[in-house]
This record gives sequence, structure tokens and C-alpha cells, in this order.
Amino acid sequence: MAHYLFNLVKRDAAKGPALREQAAGFLRVLMWGIDADEPHRNALGPGDLILIYLGAPEREFIGRAELASAVHDWTPSEAQVYPGDSPGGVLVAQVEKWDPPVPMNTVLSQIDAAENAKADFQAGVVRITAHEYETALAVAAGRARSTG
Repeated sequence: MAHYLFNLVKRDAAKGPALREQAAGFLRVLMWGIDADEPHRNALGPGDLILIYLGAPEREFIGRAELASAVHDWTPSEAQVYPGDSPGGVLVAQVEKWDPPVPMNTVLSQIDAAENAKADFQAGVVRITAHEYETALAVAAGRARSTG
């Protein structure tokens, strides 16, 4: 099992809905598009754990999920319901949406600077450590308790 950050940035949504709405649409149908040139495309597999991240200017985590498939071209029925323009991607399961979202700077403040964690990424799929993943989950859990 590997850990990844799925990074959605404005360039992906320049002509469409806001980042949060776009991500919500993907998660609603339990699908996430993965472009052909993504660095970790072929490494993604069922059981991998992902954090859903809205890049600049939001820079916040909005949830987590588990991969239910490897990357594949959408089947005709999947292509009909997928709300984006990627020709393929992964299926997700066990989606947990975080409200309120978790700011990246809050997570970064809990991670040792030596781990080279950062807030902005060029890629749509970023491999992260188990510690980075668990730290984001702990911050999200803490925020949920403090607001509830």
C-alpha cells in the first residue's frame, strides 16, 4: 500500500467550476481522472490511500479516499458519468470528506522540515510518506473534534 496526494489546481479547472465543486463532482461518482503523463500513473493500485488536495490558491485538504482500481481508460459507462475531460483514471472508495477543510500550512507545521514536505506541486499525483498521510489525518481528526 502506498500513499498519494491527488492535487487539483486551477489550471485544471480554468474554464469550469471552482476547484471544490470540481473535486466534489469527481468524488460523487467515485472516480478521479489521471492524465497519461502523470509520474505515478502506473504505480497506483487498489488499496492505496490518497489525500484530496486543492492547490493554490486554496492550499487545503478536503478529504481522503482509498483507491478501488488501478488506472484504466474509462469504460463507455464510466465515461458517460465522469464529470471531467480525462479519458481515464481510477475508481475510489471509502471517501471521507472533511468539513472544514484542513489547511496545508497546519499539516506542514506538524511535519519535520527535513521531510521536504511542501504546499505546491506541479504533478496531479504526488507520492507522500505514510507519516505525512497520518499527520494530515490527525490534523483533520483534531479539527473535527474541536469544531464539534
